[in-house]
Amino acid sequence: MILFPAIDLKDGRCVRLRQGDMAQATVFGEDPAAQALSFQNQGFQWLHCVDLNGAFEGRSANGPAIRAILAKLTIPVQLGGGIRDRAGIATWLDAGVARVILGTVAVRDPQLVRDAAKAHPGQIVVGIDARNGMVAVEGWAEASTLTAEDLAKRFEDAGVAAIIFTDIARDGMMQGVNVAATAKLAQAISIPVIASGGVNGVRDIQLLAESDAKIAGVVIGRGLYDGRISPTEALALAS
Repeated sequence: MILFPAIDLKDGRCVRLRQGDMAQATVFGEDPAAQALSFQNQGFQWLHCVDLNGAFEGRSANGPAIRAILAKLTIPVQLGGGIRDRAGIATWLDAGVARVILGTVAVRDPQLVRDAAKAHPGQIVVGIDARNGMVAVEGWAEASTLTAEDLAKRFEDAGVAAIIFTDIARDGMMQGVNVAATAKLAQAISIPVIASGGVNGVRDIQLLAESDAKIAGVVIGRGLYDGRISPTEALALAS
């Protein structure tokens, strides 16, 4: 199981939100590139990066910070937030991003996701963010009428690299990852599923790793920043 330390960018800084609320942002660093390098030096093999301003604005908004991160790292980076057209996808893949995460556009324009997955094999990830089981879009500000499973199944044969499933109610709250919902989704589809939201400690990582659903990875945020999760212990559990 792959561990993805998360860097969420707001106004060029490293932050963590609570339940996706931009008004509840805790700043954890002024230098995202240095934080990214620290994660790499700790032994993580991937980085998960989200442009929070971009998610709300519908376009990439933290370009300089993202490019600084890419310049520092040798490990692959997956990036989401505000990437909603073919030009945006191509821009970031050309810049060195390994995988682009598509969220809102997966609901609004699923054909674009299918076309992108065909054009860029192994480089397109679908981000499914759900509140009370229903998919949310536009930086989690709007609810759709789709369930997470319904949306995931739309891309079953599209060739997307993975699904990142986030339980919004738990995101940034340190209440524990929703193992049951993540496992249920992973069992319903053949696409690899990455868990996100609410990872409180290494016990959550252990539960995900031991799940019969074969969860492919987990995104870890606040727990790494506030010291609740030891990188060494977490990486040992996931190996």
